[in-house]
Amino acid sequence: MALEKPQVKFPFEICDVDPAINAELLEYFKGERAGFVQVGPERYFFPHKYKAEAERYYNFEARSDDIWIVTVPRSGTTWTQELVWLLANDLNFEQANQRLLSERFPFLEFPLFVHDEVKAELLAENKDSADSLQFIELISRPGYETLTEIPSNQRRFIKTHFPFSLLPPSVLENKCKIIYVTRNPKDVAVSYYYLNRLFRTQGYTGDFERYFRYFQQGLNPWLPYYSHVKEAHQHSQLSNVLFLHYEDMILDLATTITKIGNFLDCPPSAAGMDKLLNHLSFQNFRQNSSVNMHEMANVGILNTGEAGFVRSGGKNTKTNHDQKEFADNPTLLQTANEWIKENMDICKTNLI
Repeated sequence: MALEKPQVKFPFEICDVDPAINAELLEYFKGERAGFVQVGPERYFFPHKYKAEAERYYNFEARSDDIWIVTVPRSGTTWTQELVWLLANDLNFEQANQRLLSERFPFLEFPLFVHDEVKAELLAENKDSADSLQFIELISRPGYETLTEIPSNQRRFIKTHFPFSLLPPSVLENKCKIIYVTRNPKDVAVSYYYLNRLFRTQGYTGDFERYFRYFQQGLNPWLPYYSHVKEAHQHSQLSNVLFLHYEDMILDLATTITKIGNFLDCPPSAAGMDKLLNHLSFQNFRQNSSVNMHEMANVGILNTGEAGFVRSGGKNTKTNHDQKEFADNPTLLQTANEWIKENMDICKTNLI
């Protein structure tokens, strides 16, 4: 019988957010009930549950054939997941349409955001549906448990928003394939704002200007933005890491498909490329029930009256026009542009 790998002590300090800031955030983010923490020297932001779970996530055992997608939220993650899964599974569109993306490509740490009180509310609201109750239990079960139970002869596809410093060390030790996608922070902020309003597990109730202030200060899950992207950029020269820009995907998806196909040793044929481009067009993607989170809506995790999970795909990249949330607020736009310039100067590298 093989000896279990010894547990690694979690290497970073986890601190509660300042009480006054915490109280303000709880007023505007109704999905969290216990408060928030910040982790390590970069002060990565998480719900309070992370304090108890950090070591378990950190000790999750990656396998050498795992494929990981790592991003700041709302950086083209879902789009990239679908693309990667199809390339690595011989363009099996039939399976992709029949099985939810969340099942094919599990989100490692999503259960951190299902507060026990919110879970209890969801269970009560869905008490008459055995399928809904089972689904709620599944999505609130830690990803390190669910993924470990996948048979070793079955390749795992794993989504995470953890920055490189918080990934399980075994991901890099075992040279797992990692695809990182970065996106213009203003577009990330706009899309993340709508996601925070949409998901009941976040439940943001404020306006965009307030939200952007939190975003800029790193007071939203998985932020600060620049710390996250900088860590990925520092690892981008590794042979098992592919660093992509969402804006390049928008402008020339075929080239991105070729890059990913070569990286995963499964480039598509010309006919396969055409099918992929059609399948991944935003018009088709928004209507694809296997990727648009309708299963979350069915159990009440998505708030009604908000923008959908798959939105417009971002600003008009060809004209470089800012999205309405910034264009309608010149002062906020100036603040955002100055913040970006300041961070770009500090980073001394063209991250976006």
